[in-house]
Amino acid sequence: MVNTSSRTDSATAAAPVGAGVKPARVLLIGGTSEIGQAILAALDLGPETEVLLAGRDAERMRAAASGLRCRVETISYDALDADDQQALPAAAFASGPVDLVISAAGVLTPQEEVEADPRQAAAMIDANFTSHVTVLLAIATRLREVGRGTIVVLSSVAAVRPRKANFVYGAAKAGLDAFGRGLADSLYGTGVRVLLVRPGFVTGRMTAGMDPAPLASTPAQVGKAVAEALTGTSGEVWIPRTVGLLAVAMRVIPRPVWRRMRR
Repeated sequence: MVNTSSRTDSATAAAPVGAGVKPARVLLIGGTSEIGQAILAALDLGPETEVLLAGRDAERMRAAASGLRCRVETISYDALDADDQQALPAAAFASGPVDLVISAAGVLTPQEEVEADPRQAAAMIDANFTSHVTVLLAIATRLREVGRGTIVVLSSVAAVRPRKANFVYGAAKAGLDAFGRGLADSLYGTGVRVLLVRPGFVTGRMTAGMDPAPLASTPAQVGKAVAEALTGTSGEVWIPRTVGLLAVAMRVIPRPVWRRMRR
């Protein structure tokens, strides 16, 4: 069940995110996510900002909070818990509007493990797709009511075309990517923006032990690219930018050739 532990003194009114404007309240869903934490670091948030970290591991969230200069509140949240999915939006908005939401919860379970135990496949889909849909629909409603706010959705180049090496993960990300695009369209003209982030292979905890794919990036590089994109108006960002060109090529490779590719 969602509960909060606060280190803040008072609520802060929301402010629009854009060039030269620091968000007043930020919600990171997946409070210990390396990429999510890298985005917060790249935003260079000061003491005037309140950050809400929503995740399962309270100790790691406290450690992450110690590296931030802003005020931090932690929210106990399990992406696989349907009750937590329902309760998180209310908990996050209880002390006032949130003007930047970073949806970064997710797991990467090896393909051979999900094939051996389909329950792990279901859990990965819930964490990488279902939980985002449930939570972001409710958050979008709240942001629409105040007429402003930004939602950052962590998709992946894996969403472009499923590969035999990780097609369950790719399917979950493809669903999330489609949801993010549809959410952006539904919010057009409301003052609420959706930024869809599509990194290639990211070296970090989630991919530890895996051979880096071409055009790999680090969490810090992803964080910097997202922070820069937030100062603009685009609805999507590929990281690195050349991954966008790779995605075009991926779509047109003949299927017999695609099947023979190792990854």
